[in-house]
Amino acid sequence: MKIFVSGLFSLFIAGQAIAQNLSTKSNDLSFDFTDSKKNYTSSLPLISWSSPQNETTFLQEGKMAIEASVVSKHLLKSVTLIIRDKESNEVKGQLNVPVTGDKLNVKISRNIALMDGINELEIIAENTDGLKSAEKKFVHVGATVLADASKLNRKDYALIFVTDKYDNWTQLVNPVLDGRTIADNLEKNYGFKTDVIENPTREQVFVKLREYAEKKYEQMDQLFIFFAGHGFYDETFKEGFVVPRESLPDDPGRTSYIRHSELRTTINNNPCEHIFLMMDVCFGGTFDEYASSCASTELYQEASQAEIITRKLQYKTRKYITSGGKQYVSDGIPGKHSPFAKQIIDAFESKGGNDGILTLSEMLIRVEKLKTAPQYGSFGNDIQGSEFVFVVKGK
Repeated sequence: MKIFVSGLFSLFIAGQAIAQNLSTKSNDLSFDFTDSKKNYTSSLPLISWSSPQNETTFLQEGKMAIEASVVSKHLLKSVTLIIRDKESNEVKGQLNVPVTGDKLNVKISRNIALMDGINELEIIAENTDGLKSAEKKFVHVGATVLADASKLNRKDYALIFVTDKYDNWTQLVNPVLDGRTIADNLEKNYGFKTDVIENPTREQVFVKLREYAEKKYEQMDQLFIFFAGHGFYDETFKEGFVVPRESLPDDPGRTSYIRHSELRTTINNNPCEHIFLMMDVCFGGTFDEYASSCASTELYQEASQAEIITRKLQYKTRKYITSGGKQYVSDGIPGKHSPFAKQIIDAFESKGGNDGILTLSEMLIRVEKLKTAPQYGSFGNDIQGSEFVFVVKGK
């Protein structure tokens, strides 16, 4: 059986004798067999993928690095990497990894080339007690499997915190209305799974953030987080705060508030690859002291919708936009939305124009018209060139 690999050679596995104590390293292949004296809680071999990490990966071209390890409490008997065509279940390649040394720890590092279509990668490990483990990953390759955006294995989530009723601060008139309207737009037009938390306490905010940090996300899933309500800036601490329902005006330590630095760390550590934070609060621009305005005008007029999405979601995203900088912002006229929320809602209702994709760049163009200049930027582990998209259902 022939395994498709990149580099100078293709490796034939079936019928090939593999020498004992093999130690091979090249640009394409590297096996590292090291002693392991650890005790593992399970008798089953433990398979850990480093690359690809996500259960499903999308590639324009079928070249990728395979990185994995197998560890076992009992001696390993065999370790096998199998590549199948998911549609036909036909085996396209098989690698029988030699097990040497103390037979407790095997590492696999290999560059491979995959065929267009849906590739199923499976590692099967068996120990001398006859116990087997198997772990699969799926890699979609080429324009054919990406032609229809509705087939992409991805979900969009919206976590919306809105407060207009306060125990100790002045009441507001529009945050809850704004949040409900945005959630309704995201559900109906873009297929988001929305979660609106109205008038939350500090604890409720972080309990909900923890809940979303413990979700399992696919590589192209997105998380939109929205805050609306009072904001505050402390000149002594040189830090901005979100004001939850029970915050105390007389609180020198600001322990009843939510620090922007707390939000940055908590949100950045969420495992979702693509996160966009929007804040319609006073002093929201102090979320990042280096806040700057930037926009990408990159267009993909000749590409399919699915290709646009996969291009834009290939890098980790940590973006934010706030309704103002280090200043107070208007709550607006009762029942009319805040000026900032009104522009955002109008952007959502535009349904992304002809291509059915609303980007942050398009959204920024709308809010830049406001009298109070919004702040837009990145934080945490954002990668330059990343993007967050709102994809219209049924396009």
